[in-house]
Amino acid sequence: MVVVTAGALILLGRGLGGLAEASSTGGRLACGHVVTRVNNQAEPPRSSPVLRERETMSVSAGSVRAVGVTTYGGPDALQVVDVPAQELGPTDVRVRVTAATINPTDTYTRNGSRSKTGTPRGAADVPGMDIAGTLVEIGEDAATSLSVGDRVMGIVVPRDEHGAYREDIVLPAQSIASAPRDTDDVAASTLPMNGLTARRALDLLDLEPGQTLAVTGAAGSTGGYVVQLAKHAGLTVVADASEADEELVRSLGADRIVRRGDGIADRILELYPDGVDGLFDGAVQDAAVLPAVKTGGGVATVRWYQGDGSRDLTVHAVSVADMAEEQGKLDELRQLAEDGVVTLRVADSYSPDDAGRAHERLEAGGTRGRLVIDFTR
Repeated sequence: MVVVTAGALILLGRGLGGLAEASSTGGRLACGHVVTRVNNQAEPPRSSPVLRERETMSVSAGSVRAVGVTTYGGPDALQVVDVPAQELGPTDVRVRVTAATINPTDTYTRNGSRSKTGTPRGAADVPGMDIAGTLVEIGEDAATSLSVGDRVMGIVVPRDEHGAYREDIVLPAQSIASAPRDTDDVAASTLPMNGLTARRALDLLDLEPGQTLAVTGAAGSTGGYVVQLAKHAGLTVVADASEADEELVRSLGADRIVRRGDGIADRILELYPDGVDGLFDGAVQDAAVLPAVKTGGGVATVRWYQGDGSRDLTVHAVSVADMAEEQGKLDELRQLAEDGVVTLRVADSYSPDDAGRAHERLEAGGTRGRLVIDFTR
């Protein structure tokens, strides 16, 4: 494994289908290997899940610090709040969260798009779908090979006060896995949601080695993982990129590059006149990209688009919630990160007090890599 220290070039990617750019940030890495500030702690052996008596170290009681909204709105609606500590169920685990990734989907929690009442319930609505931190408590019936004190990463399905932007969270035991070695928690937190979304998309498309996959939004975090996982599976990948992003997307493994934006289907068809076997639409172009796929092919979408029914295509609306308790899949991603198959890309980290500023930066566009709330700050 290669670790690049302060001042190294970072490959940075954005959201569900943005542009990408290269930048330099102290201590975080890129170029096909796992990121960042090196942690030399030895990882415990990984083994099959076991049942154990309840294990615990010091845990939060009463309330915990979180970032959430008491009134829906723009980035300035986010504030540091106290929310009740969650009760540990017998098959659950508790994680002391040190890092929570900011994803585009988090803005829907913040602005109320997902609310059925128009008002946050409980102390606040807490966004967020990815965490990393320390395992501090294990339920007595939790089937896991992990131990209290292990560094872990996890995926969160947010609801009301239960979101990733909180210092202490209870999750199903199968929603966490060991964090990749030689990464810090900020970097580790960027893998679960986007990595599992990419894994789910490829599983649904079910292409065979040698078949061709087109990827829009290839410079984004999810699209980048799709490119890397597809190449690892033996697929031929044609991906979109702006001129500024082309070097980044090639470094992720794309075999062919087409210019991103309007008319991308035509540009793909110039390379593959019969169409590609499958397409991942991370750029959310929906119907505009369907002509690029051959009759009988498959399309994976990320915003619930299910096709227009005009052609014989199988359109899969990818829901990462379907993978929320697929610990085996998450642990596979951990191993692929350690092996340098997938790259963890971090743009910057923010204190909880500056979460609103991070959301402003996300919504302004042009961010490359994930923004992360660092609860140690």
